[in-house]
Amino acid sequence: MRLSELPKGSAAVVDRVDDAHDADLIAQRLRDLGFVEGEPVRVVACGPLGADPLLVQIGSTRFALRRSEAARVSVCIEVQA
Repeated sequence: MRLSELPKGSAAVVDRVDDAHDADLIAQRLRDLGFVEGEPVRVVACGPLGADPLLVQIGSTRFALRRSEAARVSVCIEVQA
């Protein structure tokens, strides 16, 4: 599942960041910000009517991401035990 598809408030873990092309600076920046395999992530809020931007929390830090940026991040939903 893509981070852009994650329901608001659902806990997930980053699986990977996909490069749109060679030397993808946005994908590299996402990795630099902490979107790396195994990191917990969740969508805190969405823009008006579910549009841009998404407020995403990774660790204790929050970022505003465009849906197109969030779509580069693959996540696995955490199953509550």
